Amino acid sequence: MVQATEAQNGNELTDRLAQASILVVDDEPGMRNFLVKTLAPHCREVAEAATTEEAGELLAQRHFDVMILDNIMPGQKGIDWLAHQRSAGGFTDTIMITAYADLETAIEAMRAGAADFVLKPFRSNQMLNAVQRCIQMAQLRRENALLLHELNSADTGRRLRNQLIGSSDAIADVRRVLDQVRDVSTPVLITGASGTGKEVAARHLHAASDRAAHPFVPINCASIPAEMIEFELFGHAPGAFPGAQGGREGLLPSAQGGTVFLDEIAGLSASAQAALLRVLEDGLVRPVGTERSTQLDVRFVVSTSKSLKDEVAAGRFREDLFFRLNVIEAVMPPLSQRGTDVVELAELFVQEIAEQLTRAPLQIDPRTRSALLRHNWPGNIRELRNFIERSLIFGSFPLETLAHPADGSGQIEPLDQIERREILRALEAVDGNRSEAARRLGVSRKTIDRKCASWGL
Repeated sequence: MVQATEAQNGNELTDRLAQASILVVDDEPGMRNFLVKTLAPHCREVAEAATTEEAGELLAQRHFDVMILDNIMPGQKGIDWLAHQRSAGGFTDTIMITAYADLETAIEAMRAGAADFVLKPFRSNQMLNAVQRCIQMAQLRRENALLLHELNSADTGRRLRNQLIGSSDAIADVRRVLDQVRDVSTPVLITGASGTGKEVAARHLHAASDRAAHPFVPINCASIPAEMIEFELFGHAPGAFPGAQGGREGLLPSAQGGTVFLDEIAGLSASAQAALLRVLEDGLVRPVGTERSTQLDVRFVVSTSKSLKDEVAAGRFREDLFFRLNVIEAVMPPLSQRGTDVVELAELFVQEIAEQLTRAPLQIDPRTRSALLRHNWPGNIRELRNFIERSLIFGSFPLETLAHPADGSGQIEPLDQIERREILRALEAVDGNRSEAARRLGVSRKTIDRKCASWGL
């Protein structure tokens, strides 16, 4: 088992190296040629620069995963140039190489922002190992930051799901739309009422796409203070705002190669909307307080429970950003329109929450199933989950809380929903006597049996 785990970790490291882009900065042609020949067979791309000026131009054009930087070069030393790049907002992980090293130089290199320090002369396997270490540490650092972000923004104890659950036609339509666009980079807009599972749909899309091996970064735009949203999304240089002692990579750059999910995008401030529009148009993100832009390779999925058209009409949302986002729309149906999906989800929540609470699962009997199907779930999946959790805590389903409220909204319901609700209400009133329910409803017993069978009763 241990050997299998080690082999898997080794394969993951090899895969990360194969996807990496490397920048070699050294004034000696022989050393650049050696490093390119060493790294090129193992990496996706290896670029080279003979001066820090050339390196700066390349970094301004695109993102590199690792930079190998010589310290002693004509003009500015590598350490001093790296320190300037860090202060200007550069976040590329750097391996410093030099033929003249002492403890003080090594300390200066780390203070300047170098991730590793390699002394010349070195063998090819030493440099490959150094690059692998650098990529691994960057990955662990990024994963740690994203996990902390998820812990701070997610509901404690909620399992993160990456599959849409249910067999109804309504949810099948959503899956069909997402599967059609899973491997394109076009932004996807997911709309629907609060609690319908928009983030789950976004995770479903990411997990099914060719970006699944890269980060999925969920960002609740409404939960981040307006004055901090740009710092969180784009990152910042040291001193960009009071208390910012060090620079920080933003949430968007941390999702390189993966998917960014912007939840409740209508909550973005006007300035953040303008900055996001620029990112969508040119693919570049500039940390606040810096002069350098980073090329992004991310897929944007955004969601809203509000009508963006209404927000545009009210002047609260940019029209050009709306048109840029509203290319592909997936509409999450309310739980009341998903038929027996409510029972399927309830059974899943019973097992998950019982395990979390270390309680015995409750049995969803026919009476409970009927009550679940009869209720219209105005709070959608979130309301259902809370109902199941409350039931497990107290040891029984409080079915009296699921009485169908009078609908004074004036909205027109689909006939199948009205039919299901009224048949189940009639069955409840006559203690499950199908013949009596059929008589009172003015339909045949076979009709009641057929409908109940389709609902799993």
